[in-house]
Amino acid sequence: MIVLGIETSCDETGAAIVTDKKEILSNIILSQIADHAPYGGVVPEIAARAHLDHLDGLIAEALARAGVDLGALSAVAATGGPGLIGGVIVGVMTAKALALARGLPFLAINHLEGHALSVRLTSDVDWPYLLLLVSGGHCQLLLVEHVGGYRRLGTTIDDAVGEAFDKAAKLLGLGYPGGPALERAAQTATAPGRFALPRPMAGRPGCDFSFSGLKTALGRSLVGLPQPLSAGDAADLAAAFQMAVADVLVDRTARALALAVAAAPGCRTLVVAGGVAANRLVRTRLQALTHQAGWRFEAPPLGLCTDNAAMIAWAGLERLRLGQRDALDFAPRPRWPLDPAAPRAPGAGVKA
Repeated sequence: MIVLGIETSCDETGAAIVTDKKEILSNIILSQIADHAPYGGVVPEIAARAHLDHLDGLIAEALARAGVDLGALSAVAATGGPGLIGGVIVGVMTAKALALARGLPFLAINHLEGHALSVRLTSDVDWPYLLLLVSGGHCQLLLVEHVGGYRRLGTTIDDAVGEAFDKAAKLLGLGYPGGPALERAAQTATAPGRFALPRPMAGRPGCDFSFSGLKTALGRSLVGLPQPLSAGDAADLAAAFQMAVADVLVDRTARALALAVAAAPGCRTLVVAGGVAANRLVRTRLQALTHQAGWRFEAPPLGLCTDNAAMIAWAGLERLRLGQRDALDFAPRPRWPLDPAAPRAPGAGVKA
């Protein structure tokens, strides 16, 4: 089977061709960083218009690079939500049109499910496993039991971790996108322990997250420092913030390991996915945690951690093999929880 995947949930336009033999024949991502950089964040209207301008061309390029034509496709999969609704609409309507014109199954994929299943495209990971999903719009711990079977163990009660990185970088004048810029600055710190920042929720029962207070504390640390910040001050603050985030993620995930085993005794694998999974310190700390606990650590390759269409195509394949497909009257969703039974967290990010 060969599936075309389309990703348009935020500020990356993606098209990919993936086979059921775990072959990524093509995976094209058009970044909109330059379009949004002047605003210091993603502008939904600009993002939607960019998807509309470029998606058709990207699909044609993905097919050409893969060496296949539309007649070779088994299905078309597109992100159906959650995300910025204008962009989601562009991807869903394009996928529906292709599916209708070619008589192909249409699959509306939950963007979070794309992240959740992406590791199965590149590694032999069996059910069940614990997923830490960390990105610009998400921060959740989920027990993944099978395709479509997700139990949320913890989530952010305010900001997602990737959003926190972006806003922290903006406070420090490090540019956009903030996560990579903050990580680069932290690597040049000469006194990473110079600023004391809190570890929100650390040590508390459960495994929910909070990052709003950490951002506030960072802002207060700027008081009294010469403005604009020197490169050295910005680097030390970036390192302090990054260490605080890593400590919180490790603390919350450690609690989730115990909850996952209690719910599914065979669970012994931690999967980390989403853009923040590319952060080296976060990865290293979580690898150490799993090693100490006797668990297996897995993460998709860095290119599949951030938003991409290959993960959407793969999630489509996982569902197609189970005989699933969606009707063409599917309505794009700005919110779409993986675990519908879990309570909605107050103040969670737009994709939560």
